[in-house]
Amino acid sequence: MAASGPARGGAGLRGLGRVLEPWCYIAPGLVLVLLVMIVPLVIGLSYAFQQLQILNPFVRGWVGLDNFARLVSDRIFWLSLANTLYWTFGSLLFQFLFGLGLALLLNRSFYGKRAVQALVFLPWAVPSFLGGLTWAWLFNPVVGPLPYWLFSLGLLVEPYNILGDPRLAMLGPIAANVWFGVPFFAITLLAALQSIPNELYEAASIDGAGPFQQFRLITLPFLAPMIAITVMLRTIWISNFADLIVVMTGGGPANTTQILASYIFTLAFRKLDFGYASAVAAVLLLLLVLYAALLIRLRMSFRSTT
Repeated sequence: MAASGPARGGAGLRGLGRVLEPWCYIAPGLVLVLLVMIVPLVIGLSYAFQQLQILNPFVRGWVGLDNFARLVSDRIFWLSLANTLYWTFGSLLFQFLFGLGLALLLNRSFYGKRAVQALVFLPWAVPSFLGGLTWAWLFNPVVGPLPYWLFSLGLLVEPYNILGDPRLAMLGPIAANVWFGVPFFAITLLAALQSIPNELYEAASIDGAGPFQQFRLITLPFLAPMIAITVMLRTIWISNFADLIVVMTGGGPANTTQILASYIFTLAFRKLDFGYASAVAAVLLLLLVLYAALLIRLRMSFRSTT
């Protein structure tokens, strides 16, 4: 009976060791995530409640919600928010449609398929900064061809600088972003298409289903989970993707191409107002979290009904 106490203690320690053992294996990864993601995120969010201007180093400290109160009367912030919606969903729509079309094309066998695949996936390998410079050159009315092509097609009254026109300037970065992001949808949707059993299409053909019916009843249901994930991820990426706008237009003319991500860049690295830039970033983060939560909730509701 005297040995029962130490025996139970040893068994308890072994049980505790079995519980802690998996955490010891993943501890390096958790520490890395903590140092690389969580700590910078907390520090960045703390800046939103401080006055932190590099050009005014002697006036700094905690200001509470003052930076967020500035957003209410900031015309550029609201314009950037509207432009972010236009930029995000305009880019996302054409990226998805062109990507789906290319995935359906590449899922078939034809001569020169490998060469077409290489050309389709090439934009994804080009650095965004270089892509922005290339598209800015294409839209240049002096040396670029696009204004002259659009003029020849009757879409422009004269070959002028589209990126300098407040009405059309956003179309330039959106065109560049569509070119840049189509390979993402093409690659992911092509992988999903190749996982669909051919027997389903053969059975549908025997039953008399045409191509459109096969696409609606077989292809789309199988692609739905991948579409939901890729659309959510791509929406978040595009909303934070300011490289093309910064390179091509700098947010101009007159902030007509300014989105929240580029506005954060302007506030932080041009005006050196890190406190207010962090407040704008916090609002953008909140909006994206709400969007992701809504999309996940809709997907769960769709799965439960089916």
